[in-house]
Amino acid sequence: MTKTTRNILIVSACAVGGGWLGAWLNAASSSTLPPLQSLGALVWLALPALAGLLLRLLGGDGWQDAGLGLNLPGGWRWYLAALWIYPLGAALAGGLALALQAINLAGFAAQGLQAYLAAAGALFGASLVKNLFEELAWRGYLTPRLAAANVHPLANHAAVALVWWAWHLPYYAYFLGRADLQAAAPYGAPLFLGLALVNLLPTALLFGELRLNSRSIWPGFLLHQVINALSMPLVLNGFITSRSWTSLIFSPSNDSLLMGLLLGLAGWWMYRRRTAQLQQEG
Repeated sequence: MTKTTRNILIVSACAVGGGWLGAWLNAASSSTLPPLQSLGALVWLALPALAGLLLRLLGGDGWQDAGLGLNLPGGWRWYLAALWIYPLGAALAGGLALALQAINLAGFAAQGLQAYLAAAGALFGASLVKNLFEELAWRGYLTPRLAAANVHPLANHAAVALVWWAWHLPYYAYFLGRADLQAAAPYGAPLFLGLALVNLLPTALLFGELRLNSRSIWPGFLLHQVINALSMPLVLNGFITSRSWTSLIFSPSNDSLLMGLLLGLAGWWMYRRRTAQLQQEG
């Protein structure tokens, strides 16, 4: 086993097992804090990123491919892409969902656009630390280290998606409030988790290619912020409501199959563009 493979397995194990360790720590300490405000939640959130940073510092990985620089002004187009990919996709998916009567906008009519923007702004701020830890782990460590191990880019992104999905499991099972989970998964947790894995594959393709094209974690961090801030209030705050199971396919929220497809198409375009450039340079 090479040093690179060993270190990738260590970070992956921390990602897969960290949340369950955190839940156990809460139970062992008889924590009375809300799960998302507990020591266990901090372990779940921070352990993969901290493991990656320590392996870069002490495990021989180094910092050359960490992507911590902004890569500006040359990489400005990737920041612009990060700002607009989800809103454009959501507008297309939302228009189709409305035409098919898969969703309705009664929540927007009742609460108003200003309330939605306030909820989106609050979530943008609330998710800063969470998304920073995520991007340090997935695109700051796993994506570039798998590339350093000469893993094919598509297998790279699929592996990151699988680890990313497994990292979420204790969040859904333990840390997330039951009411929020029920709102996000009205058709049951098994179907929700299955769709989450299906959607994380194209999502990881997009995020991974954004990372490899921009050579920085920050466009992906910005994209993560935009998706969370604009998508989560749609369902959790009741701005859109589902009329049938077709919302699982056509909803503008980021967990619908159509949104996954649209994000994946953007990632596929980035992949083909990058590999074509590499072939020309080679």
